[in-house]
Amino acid sequence: MTNHADEISPLFQARMAGIFAWISTTEGFALLVRSRLVVDSDATATAHNILAHELLYRSAIVGDVIAYVVSIPYTLLLYNLFRPVSRRLSLVAAVLSLVGLSIHLCVCVFLLAPLVVLGGAQSLSAVNVDQSQALALTFLNLHGDGYAVGMVLFGFYNILIGYLIFSSTFLPRILGVLLAISGLYYQINNFAEFLYPAIAARVEPYVFVIGMAELFLALWLVVMGVNEQRWKEQASTAGR
Repeated sequence: MTNHADEISPLFQARMAGIFAWISTTEGFALLVRSRLVVDSDATATAHNILAHELLYRSAIVGDVIAYVVSIPYTLLLYNLFRPVSRRLSLVAAVLSLVGLSIHLCVCVFLLAPLVVLGGAQSLSAVNVDQSQALALTFLNLHGDGYAVGMVLFGFYNILIGYLIFSSTFLPRILGVLLAISGLYYQINNFAEFLYPAIAARVEPYVFVIGMAELFLALWLVVMGVNEQRWKEQASTAGR
């Protein structure tokens, strides 16, 4: 991909990356929907909410899949944009993102499982209502754990991209600082999920606010793009 990307202007690549980033905000919609439908430690209420709003629940799954798919070209575009800053770090960041996306796509299966369990599949005829509701919540919890594992990688990804932005000459350094801070905050929330769930419950509500750093970057990429002259100068210095 990078050979063809080299023939495309960095400004166009930056704006395309911004567009993909904005499309990926469908994940935010999905997270918001599940936060309203899933009731922690209450399998009965969760099952009722999912069945009463099944189309909305399914739409959230679609939102997740769309976000993860469009994040693949976004990752590759940013990799190419930041190669002049550091080829090695941009490659490491891209690998972290792609592995994290793979994890998130895989754990989407756990979001489909509650629909099968609560829908009264013939293979589950021996399971009563209470057991099926408990199974549904268990699958949702497994999705949450898998999602947290993927977010560990995205936390490191944001930190690395933040550093690359800060070290670049073609994007405002403040964007890099904000993105690195968001990455650190993600890591605090992720490891709190594993080690101190009570702390995570207090930290998690602010994740959406911290995530605004990614939206600021996306907005800048769409509206302003990158400084092409400085990008080419840095690329020339890097010996591309």
